Amino acid sequence: MAETIEIYDDRLQAIVSTKASLQKLANGAVHSEGPVYIPEDDSVIWSDAHGNQLLRWSAADHVSILRDPSDYQSGNYRDLEGRIVACSSGLRAIIRREHNGEWKVLCDRYNGKRLNSPNDLVVKSDGTIWFTDPPYGITEPNQGYGGEQEQPGSYVYRFDPVTDEIYPVVTDMVRPNGLAFSPDESLLYVSDTAAFNIPEGPHHIRVYDMVNGRKTKNGRVFATIEPGLPDGLRVDEAGNIFTSSQDSVQVYTPDGTLLGKILVPETCANLTFGGQKRDRLFITAGKSLYAINLKTRGVQL
Repeated sequence: MAETIEIYDDRLQAIVSTKASLQKLANGAVHSEGPVYIPEDDSVIWSDAHGNQLLRWSAADHVSILRDPSDYQSGNYRDLEGRIVACSSGLRAIIRREHNGEWKVLCDRYNGKRLNSPNDLVVKSDGTIWFTDPPYGITEPNQGYGGEQEQPGSYVYRFDPVTDEIYPVVTDMVRPNGLAFSPDESLLYVSDTAAFNIPEGPHHIRVYDMVNGRKTKNGRVFATIEPGLPDGLRVDEAGNIFTSSQDSVQVYTPDGTLLGKILVPETCANLTFGGQKRDRLFITAGKSLYAINLKTRGVQL
């Protein structure tokens, strides 16, 4: 039986057992992305980002289609009321599933111009939505409906769904993608996946200091991810960073030390903490959804 855990630093053993097993929960997607855990019914909702569907898994009901077509939905999260907020690469918008089940466009423009194609997002403790906006839904035929890029770059935005205020908070990245806050929200981590289609482009995670909870400063490289690209990432209660890569979920300490890997047989795209104690890691990789039990707990909703 192949090993699941690859240890580079013994501190990893306090995070995940060497005996932990990776479980495949579902397969059959074209490209699995953007998982979000729903504690009310112990389910996971995730995107088939290239198959243009939104999927749902639960131990009781197995796999079902929640939305088809999904307008190339990618990243998903929950807001403070438990509603799903999501990135729609097709609509080039941030959307939200209302309590009645209807999907509503929250924002699709900045300075009167259309967004590129929102890719991933997180909800801060104040209810604001922070999201990345690379152009993949414009440039890649299986990630959106195409079109012309109207924004001058690929930015990270802060959007307030109460006031509709939107402005860029990170403007110095090539292709910002996944993002996560540190437990105290004093740091913002953002992955750059430019190497996906830009020769010699970055494939690293940057970290920024937060300013008054509304802006960022002092951006610097946190870790270069190999093999492959960092896409989705999440943070546990101790501030350790879990990031997707080509062969695994890589685990880093807050000071950037790579502790080891949770090996996955398909290319990892995204991940989220779940389970009733937030100690189960759900991983979207390739065509599948995986899960593994941890010794640590996630901090996100």
